[in-house]
Amino acid sequence: MGWLKRARCTEGGIVMDEGHDREVLFELTRIGNAVKVTAVDAATGVEASIVGAPGMGEEALKRNALRKLEYVLKRRGAG
Repeated sequence: MGWLKRARCTEGGIVMDEGHDREVLFELTRIGNAVKVTAVDAATGVEASIVGAPGMGEEALKRNALRKLEYVLKRRGAG
């Protein structure tokens, strides 16, 4: 099973506290030798997923999922 973490995202990166621009939920799920990370924009419900190696570390995986979410939001005109 995965777990959810709330974070606020700013241009400088992922911040785990209040008072920033955009709230993003992260779900990390271990699948065999990989980790699937889903980032969900709390305001729009738009989500993006990536799959990476567990050795990358949680922050790097979340950062990559956040970048993909930002790309998806820009493509949809919601970011």
